[in-house]
Amino acid sequence: MKWIRIRSATTDDLDAIMALEESCFTLPWRREDLEIDIRENILSAYFVAETSGQVCGYAGMWMVCGECHIMTIAVAPGHRQAGIGAMLFMKLMDEARLRGANRYFLEVRMSNAPAIAMYEKFGFRRIDVRRAYYDDNGEDALIMCRDDTPV
Repeated sequence: MKWIRIRSATTDDLDAIMALEESCFTLPWRREDLEIDIRENILSAYFVAETSGQVCGYAGMWMVCGECHIMTIAVAPGHRQAGIGAMLFMKLMDEARLRGANRYFLEVRMSNAPAIAMYEKFGFRRIDVRRAYYDDNGEDALIMCRDDTPV
């Protein structure tokens, strides 16, 4: 296995992040939105995964009212099934905990079985469905949550 380095994303990573957006998603984020999140949004945190000096994945989150909202995780097609998505996911969770989160939310396409399985492995549970959430094909989004609130 190649060495993977996870680090904070910078605006210098935007070309690589946009290439991932284009190769991984049918509805890529706008470059301007990602740039604002990375450069100046104090509620967000974005990380990239690198191997051999090349960005092979990225992930982002927002903290809203003490809750972590996982916005995106993408791994280049040639690097999937190597644990990179899980590494990025764990980095988001660690950052969220450092910022005081104890509840975590995300949305995922109903058809994305590998992602759903990973989220469930990390203790997320299915809580609801957003009907016709995705504009490209009207697919539903599964809403998942993990609640670490002390009882």
